[in-house]
Formats: sequence, structure tokens, C-alpha cells
Amino acid sequence: MKIYHIPCLQDNYSYLIIDETTKEAAAVDPVEPEKVLQLANQHGVHLSFVLTTHKHWDHAGGNEKIKELVPGIKVYGGSVDDVKGCTNKVDNGDKISLGAETNILCLHTPCHTLGHISYYVTGKEEETPAVFTGDTLFIAGCGRFFEGTAEQMYQSLCVTLGSLPKPTQVYCGHEYTVKNLQFALTVEPENTKIVEKLTWSQNQEKASLPTVPSTIEEELETNPFMRVEISELQQKVGCSSPIEALREIRKLKDNWRG
Repeated sequence: MKIYHIPCLQDNYSYLIIDETTKEAAAVDPVEPEKVLQLANQHGVHLSFVLTTHKHWDHAGGNEKIKELVPGIKVYGGSVDDVKGCTNKVDNGDKISLGAETNILCLHTPCHTLGHISYYVTGKEEETPAVFTGDTLFIAGCGRFFEGTAEQMYQSLCVTLGSLPKPTQVYCGHEYTVKNLQFALTVEPENTKIVEKLTWSQNQEKASLPTVPSTIEEELETNPFMRVEISELQQKVGCSSPIEALREIRKLKDNWRG
């Protein structure tokens, strides 16, 4: 299993997942389809299907075009979301195979949109799994609660994604890492892991390099939205439960001008 990130628009990421045994590939949120197809051609792989995380145009907006460019391509998307160009609706727990050795598990992670799907991808036993989290989980952040509640985001982030194996690589939908870590420091100024990761991310940014992927383990150490079960963090934001703290941190972030 090989994964390539594709910078799109202003700060979006699309991804190409390749099953190396069969040279079959899947695209995640191919908002600029030509870029994705160029990379697929470069690696000599056949693009079999699209995985759409959610309905927003900067994620699903390339689906119709990619269907024109690759006749017969399947486009997967959440059954609750009105995903443009979707041919195959998926729900929590659905499984998709890519080639011979790559398996994809659909995880319903609602809140940013009600039908948001994250895709958990596993290859050979010795390969590190990956999860494509769209706008639910960002590196050191989470998506705005456009359609859902703090309860839903808690379930999506801390239960569904938080229970994945710690080495799982996290590939999110946007390059927001530096700003997210700067905000995270306002919540936990003494968290040395945040300080270290911020320095690293700023160096990546200066070198025009991506900050993806992160890992679930790193998120549990540095992402305030995934650390809300820690009572000290709850106290810092004047709350007494994880969901209350998540709601409050999101409010603080929405009003933060870093």
C-alpha cells in the first residue's frame, strides 16, 4: 500500500492510495481530478474508485468531472450526505476492497456534516494502517460543528477515531496544522509535545512541505479536542465533562484570532 498526498485549491489535500500488487488505485476527495489522474498515470496505476469524505464542494466538487475523465468509475460517499456524483452510498462498517491486499473500512464520523465518512485503510500485516479523516479530524484540530453537536464530535473523535491503533497514520483534508497547534498552546501552554510539534510544523511550512500524516498517538498527545477526557484540561476551560469541554474548546477556537 502506497499513499501520496496531492495539494489542491488553497490548502486542501486529495490523496491517491495504491495497491502495489495489482496497481489499482483509489482517490480520496479528488477536487482537482486532473492532478489526481496525472499522478496515477505517472505511477502507472488504474484508478478504480473515489472515496468522498463529505459533501462540501472542496471535497466532492471534482466527482462529476472525474466520472467524465474515467468512464465507469465508482464514487463512494456517505448515505446521509448529499454527495455530488456519488454512485455507491456507504454506511458505518461497510467494507471496500482495493486490489488484492488493501481493505477499506467506512467509519461514520458525523458533526461537521451529518453524513461524514472517514476511511480506515489496512494493507499487508506488516504495513501501518491509515485513516482519511476529511474535515472531522485535522492535525491538532477538528472541523467546525456545521451540522452536528458536541456529543457527535466526541463520539467521532474520541470514540471512533480515538480507538484506532495508535500507530495509524492520519491523513486529513486541509493543511491547518500550524494554526491548530498555536491554538492548542493557548489551551495547554505547558504541553511540551505541542511545543515540539509546532516547531516541527513551522519548519515543514517554511520548506513548503506537508505536515501530513500525523498518527492517532500524536493526536492523543497534542490535539486538545481529543484530550477532553483529561480532567486537568477540563478544569482549564471551566468544564466538568469531556463533552462540555469539547463544546467549550470549539467555541474558543471559533472566536480565536491567531
